[in-house]
Amino acid sequence: MPTERRCPDCGVRMEAGRLAGAERFVLDESRDGLLGRVGVKEQFDVDAVVCPECGLVRVYADVDE
Repeated sequence: MPTERRCPDCGVRMEAGRLAGAERFVLDESRDGLLGRVGVKEQFDVDAVVCPECGLVRVYADVDE
C-alpha cells in the first residue's frame, strides 16, 4: 500500500493486512468498452488496514486515477 493510513479515531498508524476470502470489489456497473458489452463488471483489488488501538478496520479499493 503506497500511502500510510492513520486511524481517524486514534490518530495512530494503521497496520496493513488482508481479508480472508475477499480480495476484490465488484461494482454493479458493467465495464466500459467491449468487455462491458458482454457483461463483465468493473472490479478492483482491495487493501485492508486495521487500527492496533481500537480495532477499526478499513478497506480501500486500488483505483487508477
